[in-house]
Amino acid sequence: MSSNQAVPENSPHILVLGMGGTIAGLAPNPELDPRSYKAGELSIETLLSTIQEEIPGHVKLLAQQVANINSRDLGEDLLTLLGNSVKTSLENSAVQGIVITHGTDTAEEAGFFLSTTCGKLAEKLGKRVVLTGAMLPANAPQADGPLNLIDALKWAATSPENCPGGVFAVFAGKVCLARDLAKRHTSALNAPLMDSPSSPVGLVNPSWMSGVRATQEACGDDLPIPQGLWPWVEILTSHAGARPEAIEFLANTGVQGLVLAGTGLGGFHQAWEGALKLAQDKGIALIKTSRTGAGMIEEESALGLTAGSLSAPRARIALQLALNAAKGDKSLTWQDFFARIVVLPEIR
Repeated sequence: MSSNQAVPENSPHILVLGMGGTIAGLAPNPELDPRSYKAGELSIETLLSTIQEEIPGHVKLLAQQVANINSRDLGEDLLTLLGNSVKTSLENSAVQGIVITHGTDTAEEAGFFLSTTCGKLAEKLGKRVVLTGAMLPANAPQADGPLNLIDALKWAATSPENCPGGVFAVFAGKVCLARDLAKRHTSALNAPLMDSPSSPVGLVNPSWMSGVRATQEACGDDLPIPQGLWPWVEILTSHAGARPEAIEFLANTGVQGLVLAGTGLGGFHQAWEGALKLAQDKGIALIKTSRTGAGMIEEESALGLTAGSLSAPRARIALQLALNAAKGDKSLTWQDFFARIVVLPEIR
């Protein structure tokens, strides 16, 4: 471990949490086939050692391996572990900021989760939590991970005067709010934020920063991190020839919520209507979003709440957190908590 990383835990430092992913992956034949690789092979200490010379001397690091997985296998137990680690670390006065290396496949869910459970705390403390990762494995000739990690460390170490605290994500030279992450391409280096409101890391766009501040101002208190079993919520996609049997099966096996990824403006096949009405009558929470991946869902209906601009994966996390919060606070409904998460200014 380099001197940059070997600092006492009570000395000011940036905490780097490793979750695995492509950034820690290795390809058997990186020259000829860099996209055939195994994720989560290298430790976070190893990743930091490869960029040691690029880390500014005033930035002191402490590394911790939370997990080392392919992020497509991310589970709710790991989200709880990550959220608890971030929250505890933010409350540590020695921690000046946090960088998380994470797989891009589910960075969308992790970013939204951390924004909703730790974002207000990070903002109040003036600390940045920064997710990053890579689209190419660590031993690929043009690996993007090292530069992404360097940029993330610099963003985490930025003075509060230049950027407020909060939960952000850095990829391909750009930064966005982590709640806006959405992987929209299978291989493009900027896939995790290509459709997200963002700014260059090195020269912050004032318009984007104004949007960040407006969003943060509108955000309510952090929702509690689920401890133990999370509420069971599934995603169903409407399509040509959609049938009601899947809804009926889930409704009879204990599901607590359904996110409906509808066509266009969030509409769903008429064959679903009867089964959804029965599910809602059983107390199953219904959320409508769009399978298009972009745009707003605004039209309210008798069946379910709309998810605004949230994608189905983010709407699912939002519903799980809302159901969990309502279980602990009987004065508000899950609908109240869900609206608090969803109804926020849109950054343009």
